[in-house]
This record gives sequence, structure tokens and C-alpha cells, in this order.
Amino acid sequence: MSETPDDGRPVVALTGATGFIGAALSEHLVRAGYRVRALYRPRRGRVMHSASGLKWIAGDLDDKDALAAVMDGAHAVIHCAGSVRGASQADFDRVNERGVINTVEAALLAPSCERFLLISSLAAREPQLSDYARSKHLGEQALAARAGRLTWAAIRPPAVYGPGDREMLPLFQGMARGIAAIPGAGDGRFSLIHVADLASAVVAWLGTEGASGAIYELDDGHARGYDWDTVLGTAAQVLRDGAPIRRLHIPVPVLRFVARANRLGARLFGYAPMLTPGKVREITHADWVSNSAPFMQATGWQPAVPFREGLAQTLGKPLTALNGTPP
Repeated sequence: MSETPDDGRPVVALTGATGFIGAALSEHLVRAGYRVRALYRPRRGRVMHSASGLKWIAGDLDDKDALAAVMDGAHAVIHCAGSVRGASQADFDRVNERGVINTVEAALLAPSCERFLLISSLAAREPQLSDYARSKHLGEQALAARAGRLTWAAIRPPAVYGPGDREMLPLFQGMARGIAAIPGAGDGRFSLIHVADLASAVVAWLGTEGASGAIYELDDGHARGYDWDTVLGTAAQVLRDGAPIRRLHIPVPVLRFVARANRLGARLFGYAPMLTPGKVREITHADWVSNSAPFMQATGWQPAVPFREGLAQTLGKPLTALNGTPP
């Protein structure tokens, strides 16, 4: 069943809808009563099926005609598309900065479009750490400089997890087997958020009239973030019936060596590496704790998925009542 024209539901344009976060966003937006126009990159063998409330538009962030089609009749834009892999600063900037510029310009050409929400990253708070972090920071700056008449905001989620995630899943699967690979000394603190809470935050922003130009951090409401003791204690109860999880610390020099080899290999063979020297600086940074209080005040949003419940969902484990377990 395709999108029904002019059925009274507001239209939201969505980029990055085929990714882990984007897929959750499209589902939550349709459930909340929006019609979604979603941009996807066509490739051989890929067939996207439009459904009630969801219409797919083929194209990419450099395709002005496709961006115009996505924006047609849209009241708001959720720009979720981004690149987390790259061999150089230019690789990240092409998507995470230039992609924002192209999408904003397309939104400004659509008379119906009034609002623009950028899904950024907590890494943008520390642009000196990596090419990725800098590119996300540049994307935020590009939006601020070019938004014009649009009411805009940017959301900086911390590490996002949940069913369908591929980035954090290997870590959680290792925990389920009794081993946790921890980068460096593992003495930092960090926030987490379940993908359903991130999606509900987007819906909350769409439903709130607020001032333009805010950059918000998000988290799952766990005060002062997490340390590895708390995460592993929770994982031991949820995934292993209380059996301990052994820490496997990976020394920073080893991470740096692998990252340099990755970068060299990327230049020689033309692939986009995940672990780079910048990524090592990111994952060993001491403070990735978010403060979602300003967003909660502005929108009334509240996170609903504690880590214990979200971890069980992610691994498909039944969640039983356990007294005295970490949150």
C-alpha cells in the first residue's frame, strides 16, 4: 500500500532511513501519525517497498532532484544520514558536512518546510579527537549558518544500541560469552541510549514548538553516565544469570598499531576503515557523559528504556525480575 496523498497527516522528510537509527525513526514517526518520505541510495538488487505512511525516494545527498522530491510537501526534515567510516577527513566531510548543506538547501527551496532536525553525535562535542568528530561538528556549524527561515535543532546522542544494531552487538555478544573487550584502561565514563528512546525524542521535538538553534545532548537518564563496573555487572545478571564477565583490556599502543595499519590498508586497497587513529582517541576519551536535562525541559520527553531492559531486548534474552541488580 503506498502513501495516501493529502490524508491530513503531516509529512516528514527523512534521510538515512535505511540505517539502524533511521529505520527506527521511520517506524516511530509513522506510528506517531506522520507520513514519511524516506531517501535511499539505490543499488543493484535493492528494492524498497513503500507502505502505508512510508514512501521511498531513490537518490543520495548529492542528487538535487531526489532531495526536492523528498522535501515536496514536507513540514519538517529529519536529517539522519551520516558516515561513520572513512580513510580521510574528506571522506567524512563529504557526507557529514556537505550532505547537511545540500539537505538544508533543498529544505529551504520547499515552501512547506518549516523545521529541520539534525541527528548529530556526542562526538561533535570534541572535534579535535578525530576526523569523524570534526565532520559532525562542521555539519552542526553548516546547519547553523545556512538554516535561514527554518526552525532548527541538532541532537547529539551518545552510543546508541538496540535490536538491529551492528556496531555494539559484538561487544554485547562477547559479554554473553563471558568476555568484555575493553579499550585501554577502561576508566572513563559514558552515556548510552536505546534506539527507541532516541526515536521517541525525535517525535517529541516534532511535537513541540520551541526556539530555534539549540544543540541538545541525550541519554537514557542514568545519572552521571556509566562506568565499566556498572555495565558489566548489569550484563552479568541479564546475560549470564550472575556469572562473572572477564575483562580483556586492549592496550592503547596495540589499538594505535592496528589503526595505523588500517589506514595504510585503506589507502592501498580503497576501503573505508572503522578503527583509525582518530577513532582510538574517541573510544579512549575519558568523558562521554551526556546531559539531557535541557532537552527534557524543552520538550517534556523522558527516556523509557533502562540499560538492563534494553540489553535484554538487544540480545533477545528474557528479562526476569532480579533483586539488587544494577540499573
